Amino acid sequence: MASPASGWTQSTRCSEDPDLRDNPVLPGTTKFGDPNTEHKYNTKLPGVHDVLQNLRKVADESNAVLIGETWTKDIAELKQYYGGKNKELQMPMDFMFTRVDKLDPAEFRRQIAAADTSGGWPTYVISNHDIERSYNRYGDGTHNDDIAKLMAALYLTLRGTPIMYYGEEIGMENNNPKRKEDVKDPEGRTGWPKEIGRDGERTPMQWDDTTNAGFSTHDPWLPVPPSYKTHNVATESKDPNSVLEFYRKVLAQRHTNPVLLEGNYTALNEDDANILSYLRTYKGKSVLVALNMATSSQKPTFKLPGSTGKLKSLVATQGVASNGAEVSYRRWES
Repeated sequence: MASPASGWTQSTRCSEDPDLRDNPVLPGTTKFGDPNTEHKYNTKLPGVHDVLQNLRKVADESNAVLIGETWTKDIAELKQYYGGKNKELQMPMDFMFTRVDKLDPAEFRRQIAAADTSGGWPTYVISNHDIERSYNRYGDGTHNDDIAKLMAALYLTLRGTPIMYYGEEIGMENNNPKRKEDVKDPEGRTGWPKEIGRDGERTPMQWDDTTNAGFSTHDPWLPVPPSYKTHNVATESKDPNSVLEFYRKVLAQRHTNPVLLEGNYTALNEDDANILSYLRTYKGKSVLVALNMATSSQKPTFKLPGSTGKLKSLVATQGVASNGAEVSYRRWES
């Protein structure tokens, strides 16, 4: 089957209040010094969904897929962008992971369960051009590469489609400006120092360890961070333990393993505060994913369908504190 074309839409502001009313003013000011307002008459109005339904009709005629940059406060609001009977966006982005700022199995478990039951095909995001890079957000300053691999194993093995922001696959980090005069982003220039802008997560792709990370022989619009010397495509391609090589291993499994492509999602050991684990199952075959989010080694036990035996390792890495999760399992007990 040929791959469909793709479309893109930002779906919150394609409809305005017919009476062009001003939004109600709230107490206080924004980080830019403007009055706070309730976005009542200019975002997420009913007309948005009329527009999206019309777009969907055109997309279906062209065998296209609509991906939405849909900022929503919760899954209930996200559901609206799929539309009843899936008649709006096929893939509205779920940004809920970007609001989880620490390695917390319980919170990730909650977000996954909500997305998996949203009524549509989940579309996961862990960072983008407006959000601090996941390498910094989840990193502890010491085991950031291990944590980057853990996050890769998470959003690349879930049921759904992952949206990969450039540089996640090599462990790129934020390079936030230190002075107002260095800021390029208008938001940062206006809101400094409360709002430093989005320059930090928008720096050039790091291809190698030459000048400007091989991105350009001239000074780029934004400077690369010092870590480009070690975190770049050329260097990591030579290191079998690098973040990039781990991404490649997981992506290879995702592209070739029908269980990871089509399988159902089942949460496991839901009371475990240290390990996020789940089962993907498809046509009698399963893949067990166990992600150690603790700072010490763990020895979880799983109740799985079928006979007892030895698990075949597909992709594995050491844990956050260079400690693994030793996995054992036994027959499913009803």
